[in-house]
Amino acid sequence: QEHRNLPFMRELRYLFALLVGSKRKYVDPSRAVEILKDAFKSNDSQQVFSVYFHSSLCMFSNALCLIFCTNTLSVFRDGEKPKNPMVELFYGRFLAVGVLEGKKFENTEMFGQYPLQVNGFKDLHECLEAAMIEGEIESLHSENSAKSGQEHWFTELPPVLTFELSRFEFNQALGRPEKIHNKLEFPPILYLDRYMHKNREITRIKRDEIKRLKEYLTVLQQRLERYLSYGSGPKRFPLVDVLQYALEFASSKPVCTSPVDDLGASAPASGTLLAQTSPSTTEQQGPSSSDVPSTSPVQRSVIHKPFTQSRIPPDLPMHPAPRHITEEELSVLEGCLHRWRTEVENDTRDLQESISRIHRTIELMYSDKTMVQVPYRLHAVLVHEGQANAGHYWAYIYDHHQSRWMKYNDISVTKSTWEELERDSFGGYRNASAYCLMYINDKEQYLIQEEFNKETGQILVGMDTLPSDLRDYVKEDNKRFEKELEEWDAELAQKAQQEKLLAQIPRAPAPSPAPVQAGEPEYLEQPSRTDISKHLKEDSVQAINKALAEQEDRGPEAIMDT
Repeated sequence: QEHRNLPFMRELRYLFALLVGSKRKYVDPSRAVEILKDAFKSNDSQQVFSVYFHSSLCMFSNALCLIFCTNTLSVFRDGEKPKNPMVELFYGRFLAVGVLEGKKFENTEMFGQYPLQVNGFKDLHECLEAAMIEGEIESLHSENSAKSGQEHWFTELPPVLTFELSRFEFNQALGRPEKIHNKLEFPPILYLDRYMHKNREITRIKRDEIKRLKEYLTVLQQRLERYLSYGSGPKRFPLVDVLQYALEFASSKPVCTSPVDDLGASAPASGTLLAQTSPSTTEQQGPSSSDVPSTSPVQRSVIHKPFTQSRIPPDLPMHPAPRHITEEELSVLEGCLHRWRTEVENDTRDLQESISRIHRTIELMYSDKTMVQVPYRLHAVLVHEGQANAGHYWAYIYDHHQSRWMKYNDISVTKSTWEELERDSFGGYRNASAYCLMYINDKEQYLIQEEFNKETGQILVGMDTLPSDLRDYVKEDNKRFEKELEEWDAELAQKAQQEKLLAQIPRAPAPSPAPVQAGEPEYLEQPSRTDISKHLKEDSVQAINKALAEQEDRGPEAIMDT
């Protein structure tokens, strides 16, 4: 642990100091990541993060424990152990209460990041409700029950609360992990009162009430669906539309003939059909010996095309209509259809309003003052874009002093908005979604408040917030960076000067091929273009070096004269 945890904490300390005071555009975290490379053994992108985060917290905690144990100034007072800052900041506790095979149990567990399932849920509260209740919760409140189940209740919440959203699952059919792209909403302010152990009694009452409302809501939604999808066949229509169509049909102008009879005058005669089909039959059978030219009227008659040339009679109705209906029948039918349509509209509206009221009641179930005393503010969102085995990561972090979101995407840091965060993090829009949420206790202002100089009372910013050893470390790195810039500028200047001198040197004419001597074969090998380019390049380099030497000795004017 001394050879791994302490160096890891030291490298992270340097890394955070550079993030505060470095003049570089970005800081390279490779030295800290190298210490954790043993944790990166999984192909699952989210598993890598989980291991990294958990390993980081554990290594930090263990390193601080080593410091406390070896530091002679850390004296145990009143029998209490010194508090570990990492545990105090990131770790919480929950109480598991349940029944296993008819026997009740109760134990307390510590957590660093709380895992939540995403599949099948629409928002963060639904995920939390499912994570806090496992199995048959009715068995927890009964004495004679053999069912198994348990409830989780937070007893201590950390100032920084991390939720790990499980967006990857293993596909048994395909034999590979897959990413869950479902949409999951989460709020900027999350109230956790309903999950606290001290509020368990009132929470149980509200959960029972919500369960009853949801059961009633299901019944209402089923009734509404029967109104909106009416019919017994494969195609369903809103009942109010079906009644309207029936009313329109009954109110159409009656006709006394069949729609086929209306077209009888324009229908083709049997002789015409015969004349139309006879040629094709003759062609299929082939010419016979008895075929002779004929000028009979039947063969010279014009073939009519009634379905393309005939016109619809002007008195033909555009829509189907009843053949026979009396005024009395129409009056009774119209009255019934109007009344039924109005009743269906009222019933549909009442169902929709009742459903909306129940939804609103469920949403406001935990809005009373007693259940909004533990607010947590969203501080950071980690986003993954891609599939289970590959992708790209970036993060959104809230700037509390400027009251705005910032997007951290590799070496690019830009201003952002809640709308952009929502689009990239909720999921369901494309293959990008949040896989980790970090909330901070909104009442613990020390987490975000600015530091002040005790003597002057001025706000400390930048390097002033760092201890002296880290200030010296950052200053040394900034000096190295300035030297790198100077060397880079000098290299660019030298390169530009070389290009300028190269442009001033007149180009030598291309060498002409040597004449073929008498007695030599004509297929003597000539120098290739590659050889010529190579010699020209060597000559140019020599000329540049010569020019630079003369410039140092005689100055640039002498070079121009020659």
